[in-house]
Amino acid sequence: MVVAHSFRSRRLSSIAAPPPTVAVRSQERVHSLDILRGFALLGMILVHVHTNLERPATGLEDLISWTVWVGVEQKSWATFAFLFGVGFALQLRRMEAKGAAVTPLYLRRLLGLSLFGIPAYALFGFRILLDYAFWGVPLLFMRRWRTRSLLVAALVCMSALSLVETAKGAHEWFTLGRQGADAAAEARSTSPNPTWTALKTAQAQPSYSGLVGARLQAMRADYLRWSFLVPGANLALFILGFLALRRGVFDSPKKHTRMILAFMAVGIISWAVSWLFLRNLNTDFVPQRIAAQFRNGFGILSEQWLAFAYIGGIVLLLAYRPVWERRLAAFGMAGRMALTNYLIQIAVLDVLSSGYGLGLRVRPAMVPLLAALIFGAEVGLTRLWLAHHRLGPAEWLWRSFTYGKPQPMRR
Repeated sequence: MVVAHSFRSRRLSSIAAPPPTVAVRSQERVHSLDILRGFALLGMILVHVHTNLERPATGLEDLISWTVWVGVEQKSWATFAFLFGVGFALQLRRMEAKGAAVTPLYLRRLLGLSLFGIPAYALFGFRILLDYAFWGVPLLFMRRWRTRSLLVAALVCMSALSLVETAKGAHEWFTLGRQGADAAAEARSTSPNPTWTALKTAQAQPSYSGLVGARLQAMRADYLRWSFLVPGANLALFILGFLALRRGVFDSPKKHTRMILAFMAVGIISWAVSWLFLRNLNTDFVPQRIAAQFRNGFGILSEQWLAFAYIGGIVLLLAYRPVWERRLAAFGMAGRMALTNYLIQIAVLDVLSSGYGLGLRVRPAMVPLLAALIFGAEVGLTRLWLAHHRLGPAEWLWRSFTYGKPQPMRR
């Protein structure tokens, strides 16, 4: 399954290189990133259980669904995308410290990610890895841009699709008139999409091969749409994550407390404005297609930016209360094998929810419990695996592919 930003930009003499005070040894881990990845993994499990396995409910149980929708949905995905940008900046730093050729290694890394992403979509119905592999490419060519240019690029990415939709809506308004433009919007919203109808039908059937066929058709439709080629929230979050590491936010968070707090405030304000104001905004003065973009905050004021508050809160907690690194060790453990654990959880969730598997449906009260059970199993398996291995199995394959030779695996 995505700002006004208060970072103060500086002109840097070497844009790709980190400040001298934040140099990191090539094999050193940034533990706050592992913990954040663990939180993102748990959040995505919770959301996927909520969206794929939850039965409708009323009363108090409906409050659980509402809380997941308002507080977690989109935010865990945004956290993962932000961390992808951080990870790119960290890999870039390490490659340059070793004097490695950045471009071929990074492109091989993205190609390797796509080799995980294709089966993740076709076999289990989750597209995020393939999207990351595609939209990670522009980040390579933007890595030496100045901070101000990158912030502008992030804003453009956030609003690009909304601006395109607004332009199309304006064209319909002027050519069809107000009633014609609204009629066209109604027709689009009520017209069934044969590809997605077939996919939904296949998900309920017991034939796994039929479901894979429907997913391949959906993949083809997804990646041949013009809208996929419009830069969006993924690239914007990659850029902001890249900037956060380059500016030393994760290396020296105490030195950047004001920046992190501003970053968190932007997320909270965007979330509040989106839920409390934009969703109730009177947009009768424009056609429906344009009105939808007003309610979406033109991609800039978005409820998903609440992820910034979560990220900043965890970073500051770990910086000012180091004891919490031990208390949150389970999240850090899962985050060390984030790719492997992500692949495990999407496979498990697909078997639990689809017609070829268990076709399980649970009450909303069971959603957090089931998510915690899946995450707990991941933590246990990760602990057992890393007791004897340096890397998770998917991470080992990915790194070996990137460098073109098998990497050390056993401890």
